[in-house]
Amino acid sequence: MSWSRRSILAVGGALGAVTAVGTAQARILPKDMQPLIGPGYRAVDQDEKGMWQQMERVEEEVSGSNLLIKDPQLTAYLGGLIGRVGGPAAKDMRIYLARIPEFNAVMFPTGFAVIFSGLLLRMRNEAQLAGVIAHESGHFLRKHQLRQWRDVRRKTDIFSFLAMGTGLAGGVTGVYAGDLVQLAQLGTILSLLKYNRTLEAEADAMGIRLLAEAGYDPMAMSQTWEQLIAELDLSAKYRRKKRERDFALFSTHPSPESRMADLKISAAEMAMPGKTYEAYRARYLTALAAIRPTLLDDQVKLNDPGASQFVVETLAKDGWNGLLRFYEGEIWRLRNSNKMGDEARAAQGYAAAVQFSDAPPDAWRWHGIMLLKQGRGPEARAAFARYLQLAPKAPDAPLVRQMMVG
Repeated sequence: MSWSRRSILAVGGALGAVTAVGTAQARILPKDMQPLIGPGYRAVDQDEKGMWQQMERVEEEVSGSNLLIKDPQLTAYLGGLIGRVGGPAAKDMRIYLARIPEFNAVMFPTGFAVIFSGLLLRMRNEAQLAGVIAHESGHFLRKHQLRQWRDVRRKTDIFSFLAMGTGLAGGVTGVYAGDLVQLAQLGTILSLLKYNRTLEAEADAMGIRLLAEAGYDPMAMSQTWEQLIAELDLSAKYRRKKRERDFALFSTHPSPESRMADLKISAAEMAMPGKTYEAYRARYLTALAAIRPTLLDDQVKLNDPGASQFVVETLAKDGWNGLLRFYEGEIWRLRNSNKMGDEARAAQGYAAAVQFSDAPPDAWRWHGIMLLKQGRGPEARAAFARYLQLAPKAPDAPLVRQMMVG
């Protein structure tokens, strides 16, 4: 059975990173964080072995999911990243990329991680992505899943939940089948594995140490959260609501503002005078070049104009191009609010997009449609002609040719 989008979100949201609201605590220092796991680590006692057995079944489900983006070059690139920031157990870690337009990353107790495609879209450079992966590696290296499991077991008999008639993998399959009973069981089990603030702070401290030691700009981690805070605020503004719909990873960590402040201080501590730290923006853009249109398309189709606008404008800080301008137009075309003048804003986006040599063919088609609506027939026909030149075998090519005649 393959995982559905909802099943991965259910597990990711419950296990990936969750926290309890509590009082402020002293910042954990990166220099105090030492890995508890080395190369070739395996479960050593019965409760850990039981947890590993369950997670091995989950990994079987994940590895066969039709939601995975199975691009060998991109997979190798992500594997190289976790190899650089995974610490002493890096060679034992595996990474999977799921096509889910959410900001999230999940590290499981056996050392495999699931990265959501929405996270890749939001990162401006390799250092930012490496920072998220380093944080998740920190959970594994510090044995957080096992520590939390044991803490909960002291308070309740967690294994009674495992005897409800379905394992984790069965529960995931239940999500796919719409079995609400199994979904409730799965959610109950994984909710008991929530990380507390201390463990999250440890993962941040461990992660920023791994990041800096690998030669990445340690400030990248705080920059990531700064971007996410601003995105969520803009999303809420467009929805005329308070900031309440958070990313799964974002919403379940300590207060984002305080976390960002702590990360900035830790980054300054880790930066060695005279050492050069890199962000590797060009390398990151090259690695994502083929998939970036798909990532943008998935994001815009969520019809969250505030978030999508922020993502596009954030990426454009490194320079506008035809692809970004096209999706800027798509944001407003899909919202389609006459009251807010969305059609005019979309037309402006398409018109700007076709000024760039890398404008996708669809930019020319929609530019032509907008021109046609404005009564600018000759210009519209020229735009359609360019579209057909770039995409002669497009499914709608016959229709576009009819519009040119009309």
